Amino acid sequence: MRLSRLLLVCLMLGLAPLLSVHAQEQVSPYTVVVSVADTSDAARNNAFSDGLAQVLARTSGGQDLSSKPGYADVLKGAAGIVKQFQYQRAATGLALQVTFDQAAVQRAVAQMGVASAGSKPPVLLVVRDEDGSVLTKDALTALTQAIAARGYSTVLADPAKTGDTPNLTSADPEQVAALARQYKTGLILLGQVHGNSGDWVLVSGGPQQRWNNDGANAAAVLTDAGNGLADRLAKQLNVIGSANIDGKLWISGINSAMDYANLLATLRADPAVRQVTTMSAQSDGMLFAVKASLPMDALSNSLAAGGRLLRGDSHSEADASLRWVH
Repeated sequence: MRLSRLLLVCLMLGLAPLLSVHAQEQVSPYTVVVSVADTSDAARNNAFSDGLAQVLARTSGGQDLSSKPGYADVLKGAAGIVKQFQYQRAATGLALQVTFDQAAVQRAVAQMGVASAGSKPPVLLVVRDEDGSVLTKDALTALTQAIAARGYSTVLADPAKTGDTPNLTSADPEQVAALARQYKTGLILLGQVHGNSGDWVLVSGGPQQRWNNDGANAAAVLTDAGNGLADRLAKQLNVIGSANIDGKLWISGINSAMDYANLLATLRADPAVRQVTTMSAQSDGMLFAVKASLPMDALSNSLAAGGRLLRGDSHSEADASLRWVH
């Protein structure tokens, strides 16, 4: 009853369109770090091309654009849309951090006839060694490079703040929600490496996905894990639609007018959402009618990847259910 009155007040006062939210701070999808052989013009231009390939994949939702008309020409002209770059030392030698012009990248994707699915949030990596300690950036270079090559960015868990971090045997919903709030992503890879093998759990909005792998050495294990992660995310998130699909979403965990306004802003900011209308409210949940370019289950996976929503308990009137993360 409380939330029904809250909904009425929000609609009467027009709070939903007037209240706004600050963009969540995360790594820009237009910035990449790529290995470079040396500081020569030729090596730098090759790095620009490799980096742009990663950015194009990111900003098209992880799609493989290599067969699209004009793709090769876009990569050849990568240097022309670089906003800034700088060299830096890396565990494997020399690297180049490159930031590309956002508008130019978006134009390139559009000119290739690709329907943008929006860039995906970074994948949070929580990978432990045999002794249980969380591996650092340098130790995970092979993993982060493999993930970046497939068009996804990464963020590493702070080793000093992982005392209550979920592990392979337990990924409690509240722990996942806490990580999503802290790192602003709903994509989480939990790993345990031991010798030349590894065990992995991907938490990405839907059911947890588990697998293990072996390799000739530790780097091969991490590279294979990165490719395995990208394959699983592609099947779950890279659903590109075009027609209007009508559906209903049930979203719980809405406890204030600000929650309601921020939730609507999040829904309307998603490129797959074309229209959203509030239908009813009960307890701490609301039922929304949605027009989208994706089926409701795929849309829910995409929304949950952003870190502000998690998959919730099913609701009899809804095609999919989510829970708002405060």
